[in-house]
Amino acid sequence: MVLGVDKLLELVKTKKLVENLCDRELNNPEGTGFDLRVGEFFKISGEGYLGETERKTCDIESIAKFKEGKIQSVTVNPGDFYLIKTIETVNIPENLVAVFKPRTTMQRMGIFFRSSQGAPGYSGELTFAIANAGPCKVKIELGARVAHVMFHEVNGATNLYRGQWQGGRVTTEGKEVQV
Repeated sequence: MVLGVDKLLELVKTKKLVENLCDRELNNPEGTGFDLRVGEFFKISGEGYLGETERKTCDIESIAKFKEGKIQSVTVNPGDFYLIKTIETVNIPENLVAVFKPRTTMQRMGIFFRSSQGAPGYSGELTFAIANAGPCKVKIELGARVAHVMFHEVNGATNLYRGQWQGGRVTTEGKEVQV
């Protein structure tokens, strides 16, 4: 079952389900979830490794970070790929799972949005991937709404998130053993 905005707003107040929501989302959310805003852009480079028990993600460089009251944007050229981090943080309880979808404006401009689920027990900022698969340059302002999060109730037992991405880190510090 997908939770409605009345239930979500109550969880925001009582459990800090989503923190740093903008006034629009706190006062008049749309649909059955909240829109999330881009807070930071990262360019990736180098080499990554994904083994059976170890991994190393590519190197990252922060190229733009949201600052309240400062208008700044990143131009995403055709073929560009970036990681983006949200302004908002989540604190997902054991009975919910978060599902992320792109706002349709992104796809209408040729921007592909990649995400995963937000597992029960995960707490922190969210990192997504975007790539420009279209033929046009697209300027994205920091603070713009890029994704929508919906929360589904879990029917039955869950295992809480125990991964190393807890807290919102974006990359590994080198090769590491996966948990």
